[in-house]
Amino acid sequence: MSTRLPGTTSAAAEGVGPLLRAWREQRRVSQLELALRADSSARHISFIETGRSRPSEQMVLRLAEHLDVPVRERNALLLAAGYAPRFPETPLDDPALDALREGMERLIGGYEPYPALVVDAMYDVVAANRGVMMLFDGVPESLLVPPLNAVRLTLHPQGLAPRIRNLREWRGHLLGQMEQQIALRRSAPLRALYDEVAAFPVPEPGPDEEAGEADGSQQSASVAYFALPMRIEHEGRILSFVSSISTFNTPMDVTVAELAVETLLPADPATAKYLQSWLS
Repeated sequence: MSTRLPGTTSAAAEGVGPLLRAWREQRRVSQLELALRADSSARHISFIETGRSRPSEQMVLRLAEHLDVPVRERNALLLAAGYAPRFPETPLDDPALDALREGMERLIGGYEPYPALVVDAMYDVVAANRGVMMLFDGVPESLLVPPLNAVRLTLHPQGLAPRIRNLREWRGHLLGQMEQQIALRRSAPLRALYDEVAAFPVPEPGPDEEAGEADGSQQSASVAYFALPMRIEHEGRILSFVSSISTFNTPMDVTVAELAVETLLPADPATAKYLQSWLS
């Protein structure tokens, strides 16, 4: 049994009504609640969903906004309603996005020596600073062939996974993050990536992981972490990071809407000191 996803060609062929209903049901919003948000009526929403009424272009956009439909899928809704797409999808290397690329590169460059990178909707890395590349030391070249995928590289048994000391916890965090994105975007390619990385084998924790590895080269387990850290080995030391993700406000382009800047903040003084000395 297969599930059609809003935004796909097969679903769009059915018209805008079923697509809007699918998004509304996923967001767990009633017709009445959506009508109140969009300054409409439950009757009109019902007529749109059943195909008895064709919504205006502005109504499609208004409903999509109140349902928090991603920008890419808003274009699909417009097409299904018989309108032209509103949001362009500009290639990241297009001159029109020069200012964006330069700004992101300055942002992650200024974050050094701490790791920072920019990923797209499929977690492919589009920019990374030297702090990130440091963590990739020792990873096989086969995993570093562009497009470099951050999730695949992190969880692959030949990637960073063997060096992550709390792999089970961090893996659960990453997979949970992907599940949230799949629920938001209803993306079949993202679901395929999730299925791939979720199937990677997870080694049993070794004695050093269970003991916490308080060996003087790191902060001990008594550190009061303010968020789940990723604890990763680098050149014999255990470094601890917490992750922060930023996106663009009110993007008007599909490409920009799907970019995210992830920064790794040192979770303890020993990690911060090591990174500062490494870069210098």
